[in-house]
Amino acid sequence: MNNVVNALPLYRRGGGSYSGDGTFYTVGLGSCGKTNSDNEMVAALSSSLMSSGKYCGKRIKVKSDSGSVTVKAVDTCPSCAKGDIDFSPAAFKKLGSLDEGRISIKWSFA
Repeated sequence: MNNVVNALPLYRRGGGSYSGDGTFYTVGLGSCGKTNSDNEMVAALSSSLMSSGKYCGKRIKVKSDSGSVTVKAVDTCPSCAKGDIDFSPAAFKKLGSLDEGRISIKWSFA
Protein backbone atom coordinates (compact mmCIF):
# COMPACT_ATOMS: atom_id res chain seq x y z
CA MET A 1 0.00 0.00 0.00
CA ASN A 2 1.44 3.36 -1.06
CA ASN A 3 0.80 6.43 0.99
CA VAL A 4 0.74 9.51 -1.17
CA VAL A 5 0.79 12.91 0.42
CA ASN A 6 -0.09 15.99 -1.55
CA ALA A 7 2.36 18.63 -0.47
CA LEU A 8 0.80 22.06 -0.37
CA PRO A 9 2.90 25.15 0.08
CA LEU A 10 2.71 26.80 3.48
CA TYR A 11 1.83 30.48 3.45
CA ARG A 12 2.64 32.84 6.24
CA ARG A 13 -0.50 34.14 7.89
CA GLY A 14 -0.99 37.83 7.22
CA GLY A 15 0.89 38.14 3.96
CA GLY A 16 4.59 37.97 4.75
CA SER A 17 7.25 40.42 5.84
CA TYR A 18 7.82 44.04 4.92
CA SER A 19 10.63 46.53 5.38
CA GLY A 20 10.65 50.29 5.19
CA ASP A 21 10.92 53.46 7.24
CA GLY A 22 9.32 54.15 10.59
CA THR A 23 8.24 57.65 11.57
CA PHE A 24 5.85 59.06 14.19
CA TYR A 25 2.85 61.38 14.17
CA THR A 26 0.33 63.05 16.47
CA VAL A 27 -2.44 60.50 16.92
CA GLY A 28 -6.14 61.44 16.92
CA LEU A 29 -9.21 60.30 14.99
CA GLY A 30 -7.93 57.63 12.59
CA SER A 31 -9.22 56.43 9.25
CA CYS A 32 -10.55 53.30 10.99
CA GLY A 33 -13.10 55.52 12.79
CA LYS A 34 -11.68 55.46 16.34
CA THR A 35 -9.90 58.11 18.36
CA ASN A 36 -6.60 57.05 19.88
CA SER A 37 -3.88 58.86 21.85
CA ASP A 38 -0.12 59.37 21.55
CA ASN A 39 0.39 57.02 24.54
CA GLU A 40 -1.18 53.98 22.83
CA MET A 41 0.69 51.34 20.82
CA VAL A 42 -0.95 52.25 17.50
CA ALA A 43 0.18 53.05 13.98
CA ALA A 44 -0.80 54.19 10.50
CA LEU A 45 -0.12 52.11 7.38
CA SER A 46 0.34 53.29 3.80
CA SER A 47 -2.66 54.19 1.66
CA SER A 48 -1.95 51.19 -0.57
CA LEU A 49 -2.46 48.82 2.38
CA MET A 50 -5.27 50.68 4.15
CA SER A 51 -7.29 51.67 1.06
CA SER A 52 -10.31 49.53 1.92
CA GLY A 53 -9.81 49.41 5.69
CA LYS A 54 -8.81 45.78 5.33
CA TYR A 55 -6.13 46.04 8.01
CA CYS A 56 -8.02 48.16 10.56
CA GLY A 57 -7.39 46.70 14.00
CA LYS A 58 -4.76 44.22 12.81
CA ARG A 59 -1.74 43.65 15.04
CA ILE A 60 1.71 44.30 13.59
CA LYS A 61 5.05 43.05 14.97
CA VAL A 62 7.82 45.55 14.27
CA LYS A 63 11.60 45.36 14.75
CA SER A 64 14.33 47.97 14.44
CA ASP A 65 18.02 47.96 15.32
CA SER A 66 17.11 49.38 18.75
CA GLY A 67 14.03 47.40 19.80
CA SER A 68 10.69 45.84 18.95
CA VAL A 69 7.01 46.55 19.52
CA THR A 70 3.57 45.20 18.61
CA VAL A 71 1.10 47.85 17.46
CA LYS A 72 -2.46 48.00 16.19
CA ALA A 73 -3.25 49.52 12.76
CA VAL A 74 -5.72 52.38 13.31
CA ASP A 75 -4.99 54.96 10.62
CA THR A 76 -3.72 55.70 7.11
CA CYS A 77 -0.41 57.40 6.31
CA PRO A 78 -0.90 59.10 2.91
CA SER A 79 2.81 59.95 2.51
CA CYS A 80 4.07 56.45 3.44
CA ALA A 81 5.42 53.99 0.89
CA LYS A 82 4.00 50.44 1.10
CA GLY A 83 6.50 49.18 3.71
CA ASP A 84 6.57 52.34 5.83
CA ILE A 85 4.71 52.78 9.12
CA ASP A 86 3.83 55.98 10.98
CA PHE A 87 3.77 55.24 14.76
CA SER A 88 2.35 56.88 17.82
CA PRO A 89 5.16 58.55 19.79
CA ALA A 90 4.89 55.88 22.52
CA ALA A 91 5.31 53.06 19.99
CA PHE A 92 8.15 54.84 18.17
CA LYS A 93 10.07 55.17 21.47
CA LYS A 94 10.16 51.35 21.69
CA LEU A 95 12.03 51.32 18.36
CA GLY A 96 14.27 54.36 18.65
CA SER A 97 14.61 57.91 19.88
CA LEU A 98 12.10 60.57 18.86
CA ASP A 99 15.17 62.69 18.01
CA GLU A 100 15.95 60.26 15.17
CA GLY A 101 12.62 60.96 13.51
CA ARG A 102 13.03 58.23 10.87
CA ILE A 103 14.34 54.69 11.37
CA SER A 104 14.66 51.49 9.33
CA ILE A 105 12.12 48.81 10.29
CA LYS A 106 11.10 45.26 9.44
CA TRP A 107 7.60 44.08 10.20
CA SER A 108 4.86 41.52 9.66
CA PHE A 109 1.24 41.09 10.61
CA ALA A 110 0.91 39.20 13.89
